[in-house]
Amino acid sequence: MGKEKVKRIILLDEIRGFSVACMIVYHAFFLLSDVFKLEPGKLLLQFFMPAQPFISSIFILVAGISSRLSRSNARRGFKLLLIALGFSLVTIFFLPLMGLEGLGIYFGILHFLSVSMLFFAASQKLLDKIPPLWGLLACSLLYFFTANIGKGFLGFSASSAINLPQKLYESNYLFPLGIYGPGFYSSDYFPVFPRIFMFLAGTYFGRALKNIDLPAWVYERHVKFFEFLGRHSLLIYVAHVPIIYVLVYLFQAISKFLF
Repeated sequence: MGKEKVKRIILLDEIRGFSVACMIVYHAFFLLSDVFKLEPGKLLLQFFMPAQPFISSIFILVAGISSRLSRSNARRGFKLLLIALGFSLVTIFFLPLMGLEGLGIYFGILHFLSVSMLFFAASQKLLDKIPPLWGLLACSLLYFFTANIGKGFLGFSASSAINLPQKLYESNYLFPLGIYGPGFYSSDYFPVFPRIFMFLAGTYFGRALKNIDLPAWVYERHVKFFEFLGRHSLLIYVAHVPIIYVLVYLFQAISKFLF
């Protein structure tokens, strides 16, 4: 007999879809503010900015949970890495030719997620030796231990920190890890540390979900719009920025023509 088909947890799609919807709004405000230089866009971006870390954290946690429920993390991670490198190619080399400066993405959330998936695929057997509760605890501690790597130290506070060699911060060779020199800028920046421990915490949470009986409502649809965004999150994430840019550009052009 074949293996029993695993039921899809629609609630995860909806949570992912909600975070994608918030990302779309955030990026729309970013384009209005930093690309089109519109004053209302600046005000909206400033208003929405405090929510951005919370939204991205939800997205990363759900990605970690989903990786535990997936059978093809290496393939998914490699595919996502190619897409992320495509984003870098376009934003670093092609957009400046169109007069759009300062939008280069050197290590954004797609780069981060692809590296996290590939790391998890390579180390899953080792990580599985750690019970979920201990794994969650270790990830929480390591997250806060590495949270200040961009400031030059490891530890839970500056007073008891392990200072990293200052020479590491004189160049940008280690920017994927969160170590970078003066002048480094990426319009979307999600370094490996400390967020990989947030992703791995999601995998341990997902492992725990697989071992318990979940209530029926997690498999039921609640908000069809969010479910749709969650199921097609990669395609929507790739397409939404150019679509928003074109719409705003056309709106501006029509407004100038009419008024």
